[in-house]
Amino acid sequence: MVKINGEKIHADGKNILEILADMDYSEKRVAVELNKQIVPKSKYSDTTLKDGDSVEIVKFVGGG
Repeated sequence: MVKINGEKIHADGKNILEILADMDYSEKRVAVELNKQIVPKSKYSDTTLKDGDSVEIVKFVGGG
């Protein structure tokens, strides 16, 4: 199980891009933190989640 934004889900074995697609997030409009470390966008497809990982996804919203 992987904790994503506080919710435990079965996501171990998936990479960050797959998770973003599953959750309908655009990779261009989010920041991802894995185990309290920011993951560079260039590493999303290379970063595979493992059991026990903790992920925070922050979505950017326009406004003013």
